[in-house]
Amino acid sequence: MRNLFTLVILAAVSCAAYFVYNSSTQEQFLLRGRVEVVPEMLKQAQAINNTCSIIVKNEADVPVAIKRVINPQFPMEFTITKADLLVGELIGDVKLEVQINDHGNLGVLKAGDIFGNAAGMFEPNTKDIVVMANQRTGMPKFADRSRGNFFRTAAR
Repeated sequence: MRNLFTLVILAAVSCAAYFVYNSSTQEQFLLRGRVEVVPEMLKQAQAINNTCSIIVKNEADVPVAIKRVINPQFPMEFTITKADLLVGELIGDVKLEVQINDHGNLGVLKAGDIFGNAAGMFEPNTKDIVVMANQRTGMPKFADRSRGNFFRTAAR
C-alpha cells in the first residue's frame, strides 16, 4: 500500500513538473529583425529627435504591437516581445510596418516622413525579418501666390 501511495505521488509530481516545463517553453510572442533605410533617405532618417516606430498589424490591418526607438541609427536591430503587445493574445500571422518621423504621431503621415514595410506575413515567432524603409511622403509645397487671393476672387 505504501509503495502504491509513493508511486501515485511520484506520478503526480512528474505530471505537474511536465506541465510547468511545457508551459514555460511554449512559444512566446517574439519578432526579431532589423530596419534598413535606403541610402538616399539615410541622412534624414538618422536626424536628431527622430522616432522610428515598428508597427505590428494583424491580418485585418489592426495594430497589435508597437516598438518605438528615439534617435535611431540604421540598420537598426529590433526585438518585439509580449511586453510590446497592445492586445492580450494574438492569433494568426502578422505584418510589420515602419514609420520614421520627427513628430512622433503614428498613423499620421506628414510631408517628409519615411515609411515602409516587410514583405509578406510572419508567424508570431519569427526571426531575421527585414523591414525596409524606402518610401517618403511628398515634401511640403508652398501655395502658388501668382494666382491671387482666393477670397477676393470668390467675391467677384
